[in-house]
Amino acid sequence: MANTLLLVEDDESLALGVEFTLKDEGYEVLVAPTLGDGRKAFKESHIDLVILDVNLPDGSGYELCKEIRKTSDVPIMFLTALDEEVNIVLGLEIGGDDYITKPFRVRELLSRVKVLLRRASKNVINKTRLRSGNIIVDTSSALVSKDGKEIVLTAQEYKLLLIFINNPEIIMKKDKILEKLIEGEEVFFDENTLAVYINRIREKIEDTSKNPQYIITQRGMGYKWNKEVLPL
Repeated sequence: MANTLLLVEDDESLALGVEFTLKDEGYEVLVAPTLGDGRKAFKESHIDLVILDVNLPDGSGYELCKEIRKTSDVPIMFLTALDEEVNIVLGLEIGGDDYITKPFRVRELLSRVKVLLRRASKNVINKTRLRSGNIIVDTSSALVSKDGKEIVLTAQEYKLLLIFINNPEIIMKKDKILEKLIEGEEVFFDENTLAVYINRIREKIEDTSKNPQYIITQRGMGYKWNKEVLPL
């Protein structure tokens, strides 16, 4: 079954071009010109990936991203003319997985879409439940919980968490973490973006993100999962 992509973009000519390219690659594409239309399409259809413009006639794409992240870890790519670093970081901090600025090459967009879908669709083979502190990771179902409450992670956040869980109580250099994250795929983020992802995970798993107990920073060296990991 073809993946279904939701494109939320008010520029009709751009939306038509992107839609044509994606459909030509075999994807199903739903196009929504407004925030309201995008919200409705996401609720009524099974969506595998969202391509989301920031500036929309009835609001900001950031708003829809935050709404989606309350219930879903579907990959989200921001598509916008805003190319300032502060906007890129904001998009990542609220749950975005990637960010491409206009103008762009359709081949680059397509490549990024494929990478995000590939990451999201990877099946976890090792059927194991692991406990670390008050966090439980069920790798058979890719579920993470803390004190019995589910923690919603994006595909990339979950992958990063597994890297730490599988390497507990050792210092991991940033370049090694990035190497494991991309697994030979195209590099669309750097060490600064890695820090954004780690901060996002801390917001979800730590009691106090500014005083982390799980993922700690070793200045000048890297990061460390600072608790024992035991099988259940």
